[in-house]
Amino acid sequence: MSTWRVRHEGSPTSVQLPSAAKVLEGLRDGDWEATDEVRGPTDARWTTLEEHPVFAEIVEEMTPPPPEPPDETKLDMNPLIDVALVLLIFFILTATYSTLRRSIELPPEPEKDGQTSKPIKIENIKDDVFRVKIWMEDRQPMIKIEDKGIQIDDLDREIEAVVKATGRKKMYVDVAGDVPWGIEAKLYDAAKAAGIHEIYQPKGR
Repeated sequence: MSTWRVRHEGSPTSVQLPSAAKVLEGLRDGDWEATDEVRGPTDARWTTLEEHPVFAEIVEEMTPPPPEPPDETKLDMNPLIDVALVLLIFFILTATYSTLRRSIELPPEPEKDGQTSKPIKIENIKDDVFRVKIWMEDRQPMIKIEDKGIQIDDLDREIEAVVKATGRKKMYVDVAGDVPWGIEAKLYDAAKAAGIHEIYQPKGR
């Protein structure tokens, strides 16, 4: 009977098996690894199972294929989503601004004989309008309706009260250049809610 000896990789001790079939059985059962060493009855030296001519082909069939490399052509959608969100916010803000400008149209400056007329002065329309002035102090908005200082949270209520008290549906607005657009937008919203149908501004606004 031919005797086969098998040992774990690097182990000084070995196990004797009666045939190559028994070695193969242990390999399939997981008792041996492809890198463990085997020595047949006619072998002059120890050889790993994966290199031995009797077991090499079987070991190759039992070895799982290497994992596929990652697909480097796959598109990372995260930056695209970020850009899409930024564009969406921009379009929303732009649409909101355009809607607001359409909701209250400022009166155009009349033209005569191809020449632009002089800017509207408050002295010429003071009996038809009430005045609103907004400027910034220490990064805080300061608001006056006629000569009364108010808080921005009271803007809606105060404009409605002036309209009811005076019956005037026209407003003269003097907004400083450093006033944020959001504050000016609140003024126009309040004017629209109070039924203001004409808004005058100094030239250049």
